[in-house]
Amino acid sequence: MAELSRRISQALGEVPAERVLRGARVLDLVTGDLREGDIAICGDRIVGTLESYDGAEVIDADGLIAVPGFIDGHVHVESSLVTPFEFERVVVPRGTTTAICDPHEAANVMGVDAIRYFLACAEAMAMDLRVQLSSCVPATAMETAGASLSIDDLLPFAAHPKVVGLAELMNFPGVIARDPDVLAKAAAFQHHIDGHAPLLSGRPLNAYLAAGVRNDHETSNIEEGREKLAKGMHLLLREGSVARDVAALAPLMTLGASPYLSFCTDDRSPLEVAEHGHIDHAIRHAIARGADVLAAYRAATWSAARHFGLTDRGLIAPGQRADIVLVSDLVACRVEKVILAGRPVDPATFEGRATVPSIGRGSVKRDVVTTADFELPASSGSRPVIQIIPGKIITGRLDAVLPVRDGLAQADPEQDIAKIAVLERHGKNGNIGLGFVRGFGLAEGALASSVGHDSHNICVAGMSDADMAAAVNRLIALGGGFVAVRNGDVVAELALPLMGLMSDKPAHEVEAGLRHLRAALREMACPLDDPFIQLAFLPLPVIPSLKITDRGMFDVDRFELI
Repeated sequence: MAELSRRISQALGEVPAERVLRGARVLDLVTGDLREGDIAICGDRIVGTLESYDGAEVIDADGLIAVPGFIDGHVHVESSLVTPFEFERVVVPRGTTTAICDPHEAANVMGVDAIRYFLACAEAMAMDLRVQLSSCVPATAMETAGASLSIDDLLPFAAHPKVVGLAELMNFPGVIARDPDVLAKAAAFQHHIDGHAPLLSGRPLNAYLAAGVRNDHETSNIEEGREKLAKGMHLLLREGSVARDVAALAPLMTLGASPYLSFCTDDRSPLEVAEHGHIDHAIRHAIARGADVLAAYRAATWSAARHFGLTDRGLIAPGQRADIVLVSDLVACRVEKVILAGRPVDPATFEGRATVPSIGRGSVKRDVVTTADFELPASSGSRPVIQIIPGKIITGRLDAVLPVRDGLAQADPEQDIAKIAVLERHGKNGNIGLGFVRGFGLAEGALASSVGHDSHNICVAGMSDADMAAAVNRLIALGGGFVAVRNGDVVAELALPLMGLMSDKPAHEVEAGLRHLRAALREMACPLDDPFIQLAFLPLPVIPSLKITDRGMFDVDRFELI
């Protein structure tokens, strides 16, 4: 009551507001008009707009436009390659003040310990990080994960104040087949279930939605998006480091559809954020591709807030949380200042937070390998080959005849076909799945990663067995990370010792490491923008069409090992 009384007094102007933003025009998310007036703040709440206020502190916002803080509707923070505390240091100055995270990647390595870690971080962070409870650990039975989460593992966290609901229900075939374990999770979280339904349509989509799924971030084409919207599904338009769907889906972003649209990043590296941005990038990219300006800002703020039940944010209005982004240009979404929970963001914003001990060191439990581990006997005729589609995590399938030497199938630079392997790294069975992939553009060398969605085994692609072995062995020595090898020499690397997913270094050091890796891969003729992140999605057996796991090549469309 005392706090409410204080807010009311400041709203009435009986006493000066704690903080006043003066000179900014406010974007009205209802009409699209730019309205003039001070923004008065008490604590972490807006208490006055469209009026004149005195303030104990006055912030000059002359010439700027005030919009609500941006919301990332679906992100795996660990896939940013840094800890949650470094993640917020990177994205908050870009205007992202709330994020809905799924610690699915970490949970596939560490199980419930990963859930506890992210909840502890969320409680200590400056930004508002909300946590969805990972629904598919492991994602499928076609791979070897480091952990498994049942409904009994998830329920103790359901009432946590930072938990929204059930994270992306990736096993849509399990939903449709009425798998008892999958349905038990869905039944327990009917208030909110995130979806994951690439290319799902028709009656199977109806069945998936009938199970209580509310949204989807895997939509990649306009026809797919229209059907999902017509069936009441909220779409999260994704702009990540590899999956870049905003351009294709921007025509959907009209004023009429905007309440049912939001943005997300899913997986976006610090280098990508530094060079292009975060949700701010998605907004300007959508506008550049024809999205209505008001619709884009509404989707990034109000629509996302309402969809996730965060009714205290998403508007510049009295009573709302004072997460405010000040931009100098709406179309370019040029962020100049950020107010987080009522306070201006500066380096001090991220100091003095409670310490949360890191977890997951020593998670790469794999003996060293030899070139013989990557030998693949030749077969008559053609072989199935994974076809990379740049900017997509969906892959194609082709069949190719490959060179043979000493009875063994070989990579072929002339066809841009490399050998690929996934090695189990959780210390369970030592599996190695072998196959071929097209699209890395390598003439020589190999690249290896311990980030391999979703079970995060070691994935390596290369033009020679010797370089592949060298890359994997260096990765094992690092305790996880990214490694590039050329002619037997390590030419670039980035250690990710926390669960094999995250660095223990500051974000700017990770960014520098990624730049070095990118330069090294450019010298090896790889044309991809982010080849290690592209590599990380090739073991993902819930995204069409052809993938590879530690058990072998996997046909996602038929949902069977081939």
